[in-house]
Amino acid sequence: MASLLRATTWGLCPWRGYCSKGTQGALSEGFVAALKAVVGPPQVSMAAAVREQHGQDESMHRCQPPDAVVWPQNVDQVCRLAALCYCQGVPIIPFGTGTGLEGGVCAVQGGVCINLTHMDRIVELNPEDFSVVVEPGVTRKALNTHLWDSGLWFPVDPGADASLCGMAATGASGTNAVRYGTMRENVLNLEVVLPDGRLLHTAGPGRHFRPRPWARRPSARGLGTHLPYVSPGSRKSAAGYNLTGLFVGSEGTLGLITATTLRLHPAPEATVAATCAFPSVQAAVDSTVHILQAAVPVARIEFLDDVMMDACNRHNKLNYSVAPTLFLEFHGSEQALAEQLRRAEEITQHNGAFHFFWAKEAEERSRLWTVRHNAWYAVLALRPGCKGYSTDVCVPISRLPEILVQTKEDLKASGLTGAIVGHVGDGNFHCILLVDPEDPEELHRVEAFAQQLGRQALALHGTCTGEHGIGLGKRQLLQEEVGAVGVETMRQLKAMLDPRGLMNPGKVL
Repeated sequence: MASLLRATTWGLCPWRGYCSKGTQGALSEGFVAALKAVVGPPQVSMAAAVREQHGQDESMHRCQPPDAVVWPQNVDQVCRLAALCYCQGVPIIPFGTGTGLEGGVCAVQGGVCINLTHMDRIVELNPEDFSVVVEPGVTRKALNTHLWDSGLWFPVDPGADASLCGMAATGASGTNAVRYGTMRENVLNLEVVLPDGRLLHTAGPGRHFRPRPWARRPSARGLGTHLPYVSPGSRKSAAGYNLTGLFVGSEGTLGLITATTLRLHPAPEATVAATCAFPSVQAAVDSTVHILQAAVPVARIEFLDDVMMDACNRHNKLNYSVAPTLFLEFHGSEQALAEQLRRAEEITQHNGAFHFFWAKEAEERSRLWTVRHNAWYAVLALRPGCKGYSTDVCVPISRLPEILVQTKEDLKASGLTGAIVGHVGDGNFHCILLVDPEDPEELHRVEAFAQQLGRQALALHGTCTGEHGIGLGKRQLLQEEVGAVGVETMRQLKAMLDPRGLMNPGKVL
């Protein structure tokens, strides 16, 4: 065991195999003892229930549990665990809150799951520079609670109360992306433990540069503001390759993210939310496109089809119109909001909107967005016992009406149970399909529908995943999207950083 703990790189410790008999699921006693020596015996579990919990997320992908689960308490322990696994050829699977939707935590080759949730410090807040450094156990809700009195907030909102480092790892997005961007635009620096245990700061230790300015002004006082905005404390850098961008969206295949430096935004002076129903999918999506083309600086535009609205009514005991519906939100000054609301209402009414509801008080807005955030569970309740599968395509905004109308028709024709919901303000939407995991024929139809929709998005110059990532299910679509040269370049990068293929194997590539 002492020799295992002393090893820090492959070169210092020849590979001997991590299984006592060379088969998955049989970690040697010496290796398990070495894990316990790093983090303490209570922080290592090989219980079947714990392993199964850590081998699955919210997706319909079959559970494949790791051989052990470990809870490090600090970055030094993560470095030592990674070096130990690397030395012995043990696969490493990072784990945050388990809210992913593409099987990203499934241990397809066994190995050690490193649960990072015990590392939950908000390390450093720099309000003057609009940045904060957080560890993997900090979730987006916990951060915004901490920021409550600072006049700042972190707006990336994927719905689930996900780990912020996990959100960086998957390149998460959400309801506010139309105005504030995704994780790719809001991550300034990452602390990453590489597969062999070395520690990397992607922008340099302690730095919080903006790779490039992005987004509309967060406190816009007029309607036509599309100029690039850099918050007051931000700086820029042209120093070499954008390593931060490489690790954002890498899905745990290149290293373990142990801290992230995030860009914060001024909390809006005033906020108003609204809902309105439409006679058709076409009318609702046309309204989205027209609002954006009119340069109304909307913060959120969410689309829910009639099936989704019916599910939300049942799940939340509400009585919204069972019709294609937009949920909107506006941020700004009181004066600016009045004009934004007027323009948005004119545009939506021109497209036949009805049953307007404006929510100005915080409690009303929270109730409205709780409905949207519970959409996944509302759909699951339509067929108890079934699993949900969420597609995740994104297309240029000009092609959104075309693909959404076609998708609605295809969904009706498929005979599948499903609903459509999406962050249509940035061209991203999801079909949430219900499937009996014990019905191979239905499972095949769901997978075929998802593949077809992904290819339709690619044909319209979009992407097969706007925010969920590639994980297990979209590896073929990734090759079709970026091409053979693109995939080969990714493989070369993976091989350079993880030559033994130990970091979250079987995902993305």
